[in-house]
Formats: sequence, C-alpha cells, structure tokens
Amino acid sequence: MKAISKGSLLFNICNGIIMLGIIVVTLAPFWFTIVGSLNDGIDYMRGGVNLWPREFTFANYKAVFSDDTIYEAYFVTAARAIIGTTVHVLFTALVAYGLSKTHLIGRNVYLIYIMITMFFSGGLIPTYLLYRDIGLLDNFLVYIIPNMFNVWDLIIIMSFMRTIPESILESARMDGAGEYKLFARFILPLSKPVLAAITLFNGVFHWNSYFDSMMFTMSSSLQTVQLFLMKMVTDASFAQGVGSVAAANVPREAMSISPETLKLAMMIAITLPIVVIYPFLQKYFVKGIMIGSVKG
Repeated sequence: MKAISKGSLLFNICNGIIMLGIIVVTLAPFWFTIVGSLNDGIDYMRGGVNLWPREFTFANYKAVFSDDTIYEAYFVTAARAIIGTTVHVLFTALVAYGLSKTHLIGRNVYLIYIMITMFFSGGLIPTYLLYRDIGLLDNFLVYIIPNMFNVWDLIIIMSFMRTIPESILESARMDGAGEYKLFARFILPLSKPVLAAITLFNGVFHWNSYFDSMMFTMSSSLQTVQLFLMKMVTDASFAQGVGSVAAANVPREAMSISPETLKLAMMIAITLPIVVIYPFLQKYFVKGIMIGSVKG
C-alpha cells in the first residue's frame, strides 16, 4: 500500500474540515426549522435555539393537515408538476430532435429566433394581457402551456442528441421507420440520462413555483402550496387566520400551536416531498448535464 505524504494528509484533513463546515452551514437552517416545527408553539415563543425540541409535539403538523385547503394546494401542485414536466420534456425533446439535424431547412433561422427569446421577453404586463386574450387567466393550463418549452433545456438536449450515432437511425430508416417512430423508439430511450436531468430540473421548478399562481390565478382552487406558504410567511393576518382555523380543527392541542410554529411546519410539509425524491434522481441529473456539455 502506497504511503500518503504529509502534504497529502494535511490537504485531506483540511478538505474534510472545510466540507464538514459547509455541510453544517447548509443543513443547520433545515434542521432548526424541523426542530421548531416539532416544538410547542408557546414554548417556541420564548426564543432561543436548541438542537432538539424543548417540548416535543406533533400539534403543528396536525394543525397544518387539518385544513382542507392544503390538500387542494397539494393536488394542484402535484398535478402541475407531473403534467407540466411530462409535456415540457416531450415537447422540448421533439423540437431538439428536429433542430439537431443539420440538413433541416431554415435551421439557422429557427435557432436565431429561439435564442433571441432567451435574452428578451415582452415583460409582465404584455404577458398578462396575452394570457387574458387567449383565455389562460385563472385556468390550470396557465401552469402548463407557457412552460412547455425552455431554450436552455433545448440546448442541453440537442447537444446530447448530436452524440447519438447516425448509423443507428439509418438502420432503422432502412427497416421502414419514420421520423416519429425513430423519435419514440430510439431517440427517447437513448436520451434517458439527459431527459432524467431535465425532468428533475423542471419538476423542482414546478413544485417551487408560486409567482404564476399569484399573478395569473384568482380562484383558491388553483392555489399552489408554494403560494400558500408565501402568504403564510409574508402576510401576518393570513397566518393568524390559518392559525385560528387550525385551533378550531384541533381544539385539544390549540395551546400547543402558534403562527410561527405553523409556518415552520408548513415549510417542512411542503419541502419534504421534493427533498425525498431529489437524491434518487441526482445521479441522472449530474450524468445528463455532463454528457450534454462534454460531448456536445
């Protein structure tokens, strides 16, 4: 076994200490949010930071999930994340497949037009007026249609598709396969790494998005969980109203909750699903991005 030099050993120790510090700094806010959400509300108002709840209770989570509004918001968010991500990946991949062909007539014109939209937009007011005129205001499709396409995702997918050997596609064409069959039977399966990366990236975007829900919807039935959380954090009257409803729904534990601990419990309840899913797809995310960038 090769001996490690003193310089390498010192570097490994310093590197480990620095990485440990980064991990602690990164996880500390999340951990203290969990601790606060599991603490008695009145006791939490005393202040102070602890590594473990002083008075442990699940009352805050019971209060959060006792409100039917949160279930509606979860359903809307999950629906937009699943449908929006699926449509986005398929549509962007289809466009990328077409633009990856150098013999496509007008390809450079299409690329220039698409690249311009990456740097310039119409602005919020023209966008609002456009959505109003085409009937997207207060419509679930406002979460889907405007997010069907993304230029950056197009570049990544297109770069990856250029690495697929043309000989595979030529063999399929000789067997009578058309372009749509090639796309469905060969391109999509071979592009799994990069598509998994785009799926993860877009799914997180949909789950965390609240601005479009705030600006383009009025109905409470279209409210997303992130908008619900934003109102909880920024609007004191809204938080007090939620606290009053929660206290009425769980009267036995009403004294164990407060607006602050309700906010913390809401943050964890909304963040936890995506935190749980992310590690399982992270390897595909890194692999897909690296393949698209190195070989593109």
